[in-house]
Amino acid sequence: MSFFQPWGQEAVRHHAAVAGGKIPPTRILKYAYYLNTSLKKWMTAHIWIDGDRIVYVGERLPDALGLTETEIVDCSGKYVVPGYIEPHAHPFQLYNPHTLAAYAAGRGTTTLISDNLPLFIHLNDEESFAFMEKLNEEPVTQLWWCRYDAQTALRTEPFTTERIKKWLSHPLVVQGGELTSWPQVLHGDDAILEWMLETKATGKPIEGHLPGASEKTLTQMMLLGVDCDHEAMTGEEAWRRITLGLSTSLRYSSIRPDLPVILKELLERGLRHFERVYMTTDGATPNFYKQGIMDRTIAIAIEQGVPIEDAYMMATVNPARHYGWQHLIGEIAPGRIAHINILEAKDQPTPSSVLAKGQWVKRDGIVMYPEPSFSLKEALGECHLDWDLTEDMLKVNTSLGIEMVNAVITKPFTYNGSDPDIMTVALIDRGGRWRAVSRLKGFARRLGGLASSYSSTGDIIVIGTHSSDMICAFKRMKSIGGGLVLVEDGQIEAELPLPIAGSVSDQPMEILMDQEATFTKALRECGYPFSDPIYSLLFLSALHLPYIRLTPMGVVDVMKREVLVPAEI
Repeated sequence: MSFFQPWGQEAVRHHAAVAGGKIPPTRILKYAYYLNTSLKKWMTAHIWIDGDRIVYVGERLPDALGLTETEIVDCSGKYVVPGYIEPHAHPFQLYNPHTLAAYAAGRGTTTLISDNLPLFIHLNDEESFAFMEKLNEEPVTQLWWCRYDAQTALRTEPFTTERIKKWLSHPLVVQGGELTSWPQVLHGDDAILEWMLETKATGKPIEGHLPGASEKTLTQMMLLGVDCDHEAMTGEEAWRRITLGLSTSLRYSSIRPDLPVILKELLERGLRHFERVYMTTDGATPNFYKQGIMDRTIAIAIEQGVPIEDAYMMATVNPARHYGWQHLIGEIAPGRIAHINILEAKDQPTPSSVLAKGQWVKRDGIVMYPEPSFSLKEALGECHLDWDLTEDMLKVNTSLGIEMVNAVITKPFTYNGSDPDIMTVALIDRGGRWRAVSRLKGFARRLGGLASSYSSTGDIIVIGTHSSDMICAFKRMKSIGGGLVLVEDGQIEAELPLPIAGSVSDQPMEILMDQEATFTKALRECGYPFSDPIYSLLFLSALHLPYIRLTPMGVVDVMKREVLVPAEI
């Protein structure tokens, strides 16, 4: 099923009766000066809402005698735009899908299209679908991808044709990808190609992941089924994608805040049509979101000189059309879900009031997002570690080490016994059954011990120069039910609890932002030199980035997909 219909026969009959004047609407936004995305024009109209649906937009008002229970909101002097869409969310970056949605809604982002990888790896499909469907009962519309690969080398392969087909058939799954395994496809991996063709057969697009790709590579990947890419890092790269006909998502994230420069360069090249262009924050870490989410990207577009109508459409109807969901989201028009932002000024995209699925989630500056109707800890699990870290588990039996080039790129080096700033790094199975241990260069100048249950594989990362501090950090991390812990000379210097599955916080985004900032500050005081330590921990095992990674299989050469140092069992 590629089409999602949130209303049954009784509901649509009721909506039609409201539009026909036989039943009063739930609320009316009177004199709304709104952005009509079909005409790319601002117009004044009355917007009728029935429950979670827009049922009428035009000059009519219903009979006043029947409106005793209808909320009437005078929008004179305001600007009304569709709720914003984040088309590329990673909702497990310390925050969880509920807390991200609650924060996003307060900034006007009322639809999230999210990465399913943590669900796919750590839950069975029935558990995942139940979780997704429960989340979507909340005001924010939460949609998902279907990944084809794990981005790392797992000891047990979770990706099968049967599971991929099951995910692609779910109505809340709107695309395949992101396709981080594109080099394998390009070089003959027919299993993934089969899943891509299955995606196309369902009528759903495929999201690429093509950093630095040439025109030749982009063309080949388009012929294999890729419809969109978010990996342009310059205006030239974005222009190349747009020229070829790829939908192109421009990125403003904590690891790649490229959007201002890309837009400036695209406008200098003469870009005037933005229909195939939209924007994403691509799973920024919490503190970055203090600037906003899609509201911030719209503000940047306006600041760079993008026509104001296009700036809003890049975060509303453009991604909706790409996913084939414009009949439900991204527009203020009859039949759409009532995701609506009310602005104080046309060039101020952070809304003062927000309707999500027809209910107020922010009213006159006050956020009122509901608490979840279910326990995220029960749905996603907890971090129970029934083993202890020992010095023997931290022994390094290889001279091959991992050197950090930047926050996410690593290269091999040979340890000669005299290199400065060398630390031990271990990735250890959450069940304690295996471990991959190596040396790490460039992560910090000094660091007694760091333990993290946050990783791309769900396993435990331990880094440090002193085994006693590493063991102390692990013990503390274990005692708080998972998270990040930093220890120096036997003293806990900073910690960030992650009690849900050991991977995400249960705290509101505003509290988590401060916790992350405090932990990052402590790590920087130890000499961490790069842009984002959370991404460094996340991508330590990621095989979609060069050149060497620490994975459940051991130390792996990314380009050759060869295990250089096997994990110990």
